[in-house]
Amino acid sequence: MIADTFTVEHIDWANPGERAACRKVREEVFVVEQGVPADEEWDAFDAIAHHVLARDLAGNPIATGRLVPAQPDEKARIGRMAVLRNWRGQHVGDGLMYTLMDRARELGYRDLEMHAQSHAVAFYERFGFVAFGEEFHECEIAHRRMRRDIDPLLPVERRGPSPASLPQPVETREQAEAAMLAVIAGARRELSIYTRALDGELLDAEPALAALKALAIAGRGARIRVLVQAPAVAAQDGHRLIALGQRLSSAIEFRTPIEEDRLYAGAFVVNDAFGYFFRSLGGRLDGETASRAPGRAGQLREYFDGVWERAELCEDLRQLNL
Repeated sequence: MIADTFTVEHIDWANPGERAACRKVREEVFVVEQGVPADEEWDAFDAIAHHVLARDLAGNPIATGRLVPAQPDEKARIGRMAVLRNWRGQHVGDGLMYTLMDRARELGYRDLEMHAQSHAVAFYERFGFVAFGEEFHECEIAHRRMRRDIDPLLPVERRGPSPASLPQPVETREQAEAAMLAVIAGARRELSIYTRALDGELLDAEPALAALKALAIAGRGARIRVLVQAPAVAAQDGHRLIALGQRLSSAIEFRTPIEEDRLYAGAFVVNDAFGYFFRSLGGRLDGETASRAPGRAGQLREYFDGVWERAELCEDLRQLNL
């Protein structure tokens, strides 16, 4: 599970301050720690790549990575993944990877490649990358080529996208509350919620709880599935959705992802009318939403279904005396 001690954001390489923050991390990791010559660390791809930057809660840069767009003779590739030593092992790299892979999907890429340092191959395998070819050296460091297929966002019809299909940015708490409520209220019979600890700011709000209850008691085969990464935290917080789920257990079901699935950084809610609200980092409220976007909603639902089938019952929630 991704910690609440850092954030991940897309940055503009042309912005001097944001560029300097990325450079600071890469210089510390690659030039100072790994001995990569400074003149080999910076290349022409930096100017055209999509960069992400992780910061601690004080705003200090702690990690970075980039996505180089597909070239005529090369596939899009993730690279320059760097995490400061003190932040390793805290899933910062996971946040970078999920954010970069989501950007690749938005750009319509169907596959990705990378030159991974050999010691990090196992890390990238967790994200579906597979090594191929012989080991080689770059800057006297052993590397392996890796690749994976991805499902891009489906293209809109030729007549052009409808306003409902275009994702809208969610930047404030008020917008997040409205987006969550709209997706819940827009469900016909089924709602799927992927959350870290039940998102008290959103799902424990009175309007959202009322909408969830209305869906659950509407009959007609209503089904609300909730995947909770940290059920013990949600139980400790006394979330009212837990009590609602116990009273309406025929319609509301909680499960917790198995350990490897808990590395997923995002959070989302998706309904059976192709509405969704997605956040690339589950500890934050900002993200994107659309009321009817079959392509993106279908991808989220497919991912949810896979995790749900592997998931376990939430004993932390079932045993509460509420």
